[in-house]
Amino acid sequence: MAVEEEGLRIFQSVKIKIGEAKNIPPYPGPNKMRDCYCTVNLDQEEVFRTKIIEKSLCPFYGEDFYCEIPRSFRHLSFYIFDRDVFRRDSSIGKVAVQKEDLQKYHAKDTWFPLQPVSADSEVQGKVHLELRLSEVITDTGAVCHKLATRVLECQGLPIVNGQCDPYAAVSLLGPSRSEAKKTKVKRKTNNPQFDEVFYFEVTRPLSYTKRHFDVEEEDVDKLALRVDLWNASNLKFGDEFLGGVRVPLKVLGPNGVHEAWYFLQPREGGGRVVKVEELGSLRLNIVYTEDHVFSSDRYNPLRDLLLLSASIQPVSVSAAHILGEVCREKQEAAVPLVRLFLHSGKVLPFLSAIAQAEVNRTQDPNTIFRGNSLTSKCIDETMKLAGMHYLQVTLKPIIDEICTDHKPCEIDPVRLKESENLDTNRENLRAYVDRIFSVITASGVRCPTVMCDIFFSLRESAASRFQDEEVRYTAVSSFIFLRFFAPAILSPNLFQLRPHHPDPPTSRTLTLISKTIQTLGSLSKSKSASFKESYMASFYEFFNEQKYGDAVKNFLELISSSGHWDQKSIESPILLKEGVMIKRAQGRNRFGIKNFKKRWFRLTNHELTYHKSKGEGALCSIPMENILAVERLEEESFKMKNMFQVVQPERALYIQANNCVEARDWMDVLTKVSHCNRKRLSTYHPSAYLNGHWLCCRLSADAAPGCAPCTGGLPDNIQLDVDGDRETERIYSLFSCYMSKLVKMQEACGSRSVYDGPEQDEYSSFLIDEPQETYKTLKLVVSAVQTLEQRHTQYRRDKFKKTKIGSQEHPIGDKSFQCYITQQSESTTYSI
Repeated sequence: MAVEEEGLRIFQSVKIKIGEAKNIPPYPGPNKMRDCYCTVNLDQEEVFRTKIIEKSLCPFYGEDFYCEIPRSFRHLSFYIFDRDVFRRDSSIGKVAVQKEDLQKYHAKDTWFPLQPVSADSEVQGKVHLELRLSEVITDTGAVCHKLATRVLECQGLPIVNGQCDPYAAVSLLGPSRSEAKKTKVKRKTNNPQFDEVFYFEVTRPLSYTKRHFDVEEEDVDKLALRVDLWNASNLKFGDEFLGGVRVPLKVLGPNGVHEAWYFLQPREGGGRVVKVEELGSLRLNIVYTEDHVFSSDRYNPLRDLLLLSASIQPVSVSAAHILGEVCREKQEAAVPLVRLFLHSGKVLPFLSAIAQAEVNRTQDPNTIFRGNSLTSKCIDETMKLAGMHYLQVTLKPIIDEICTDHKPCEIDPVRLKESENLDTNRENLRAYVDRIFSVITASGVRCPTVMCDIFFSLRESAASRFQDEEVRYTAVSSFIFLRFFAPAILSPNLFQLRPHHPDPPTSRTLTLISKTIQTLGSLSKSKSASFKESYMASFYEFFNEQKYGDAVKNFLELISSSGHWDQKSIESPILLKEGVMIKRAQGRNRFGIKNFKKRWFRLTNHELTYHKSKGEGALCSIPMENILAVERLEEESFKMKNMFQVVQPERALYIQANNCVEARDWMDVLTKVSHCNRKRLSTYHPSAYLNGHWLCCRLSADAAPGCAPCTGGLPDNIQLDVDGDRETERIYSLFSCYMSKLVKMQEACGSRSVYDGPEQDEYSSFLIDEPQETYKTLKLVVSAVQTLEQRHTQYRRDKFKKTKIGSQEHPIGDKSFQCYITQQSESTTYSI
């Protein structure tokens, strides 16, 4: 979800690798060990939690997390908790990275020292204040000055223990002053509207003729206003601090009026001082991306140039191929290129063109598509996008069983535990390999059409280049087995088959299975010799039967033919997502808080169900064909955040997710699974039907047509589920980042056109078949990139001129915007 901003859409995403923690302080007891887990938070909102690592002071997590960030935030935080069976889990320490500092650590493995967690420092949100200083003449004729402080509203306050009942405490700080005044408590909202005014006398009554401040008694410029936000708690521990601001009265200026938004800050002096080494440290790799996307017409020159790559001969002179040449990692170029070509419906001709070029350069058929080329990375990315559901249908049930049963499968005699039997372990492993091999080779009819078309193109290119009969199989198996099924088995959490990285014994089992499946699919003539470990070569003797080779060939033949199948007729129910959420059905029952209940939700490719708890029978089942729309529900409907609605023919099911990322994930997967419904709605009601009318349009008929267009779209295929403008913006960013390499490549083209002698070392890394045509394309790329760069620069300058510090968009205390102002002031004389 993008943040709209004056003709610009801003997309935020973050990819995190949570590595390990070390030197966690021991538990104050005889055991010393802790059961630790790590959470990822946007400000105070938890969006991800790792598995628990038991009995360790140096827990290794090895987990990856990616999410689109649907809202603004100030900090990306990581908390280490110690599980407590009998009490609330205790926090050990945290890492809080300010948004403006994320680029410092971009894609770098970094050890962060854990900092202490204090309630006084855990703040988020902003407050809107208005201050007015005026003279008041008393009945006796004396003049005094009074400060009127209006607390208008707050936004984005944290939710504490599942609830937020905020109030504001306002006090004037100065010599001999202790007066404090409070607003009313606003129940069940983290965006309270207060609009209350408080008066403070800031000068002692003086004679009417003495119309100036008595500096000896009190100097207004030395006074400050303090506004603290609190959560009214029913617990015995008292109210919780939510954040505060300190406003010096010297901001009032000559007219005595000041109105502004402020970011809430931690309490002064909050948090105890702890030595860094006392709490340990956490290893993280953070990749934060922020895409600023203009209207589609701005990207036409660059996008058209890129899309021509599918038809240009040779493909090495195309803009897409040039991007692969200048990027440090081929993966950087592959991700946005594949998504852009999928969106435009040209992914097949593009992949066929670059694959044919790579085949033509390959001398040995045994090494075909084995390198980390642009071709292999692009096909990898296409399989991830198009084949994720195919993977889940094929592998998820057996992977879930392996991770749940924990059967011993170690076949290395050196690693074998005393209680284990080698023959039993081999049999366990063999049974797993057989079952996974069977489900893979029987899944050919489910293989997505776009993957089948790509494999058909690869097979034909390889067969026409080499006389070896086997190459038509190895060209396909090098992708479907080596780069698709085997990695998914090895790391199921990276392919959405499991929520977390498996524990070490299960991970070892999956490694052994993955190695065997990869070798079975390779069709190499001396398979046992391909294993370095003697125990693996010995184990593989179980599979040296012709039936395995025949099954692989039949499977490869099937998925590399150009036929299409009706996938829906052969799909069996497969679990896509499950978890706890709060639901409220819109039925005949009387509305009220009692209608909100916590339930266990379960989504398959056939239906959405909810249960009283996990494992119990379904209380309600909604078939996919009855899901007519999946949309957000406005927060004002029930004063609850992160709500969405599943619209059915008779009613809507209102659901609250645990956080903003979880709500987005559920909406995305529900929309994708139900996108084939022919009766999907084009309009919906953004608010709930309460007290006999819709809150959004005020219509009284509960069956009234929707008043707003559906935003979920109708992704009939994968092409429509990609934002082409965003991908073009990402490609522009890559070209801009590697502009020096584009210039070098231009020099290389000139050098090769003029000189036929030995090539300079600095140009040898570029693959250039036709220097003159490549130079022409480079010139067009540079021109398109510079035009977009000028547009971005102009936008930043215009924004700099228009933006007011203290506005709702940029409150006082916004460090990221202050950094932006500094950058702009330093670059005001710069021009492209």
